[in-house]
Amino acid sequence: MRMQLIVDAANVVGSVPDGWWRDRRGAAERLRDSLVPYAESGIDGFPGPVEVVLVVEGAARDVEPVPGVRVEPAPGSGDDRIVELAAQAAEEGAGCVVVTADRELRRRVTAHGARCVGPRTVRQPPGGRP
Repeated sequence: MRMQLIVDAANVVGSVPDGWWRDRRGAAERLRDSLVPYAESGIDGFPGPVEVVLVVEGAARDVEPVPGVRVEPAPGSGDDRIVELAAQAAEEGAGCVVVTADRELRRRVTAHGARCVGPRTVRQPPGGRP
């Protein structure tokens, strides 16, 4: 079964107070680049390969995809785009894991059968090793 790992860029970037607010696009690009290994390895409980989808909004909307990470610019709310992608995955019979700490977004995507994990899942090296 095809598996999608949908990453809420704004939520994951915002989970670490490293000055991301000074360069939102740059922060989203650094996150995108750090996600590349997960396409092959997957995450704990969801082995790879997985399709990694980074949902960006606002100042990060122009972030380009790289091999291993598809970038989905949200025309409006990033949360709404993530819900649309989770619903589409369910319709296609694909597995879906959403990376976010946003409680309301978690509620909305689990209604479509998506699983949720927190930002730390992709803020450590694949396999959970420092």
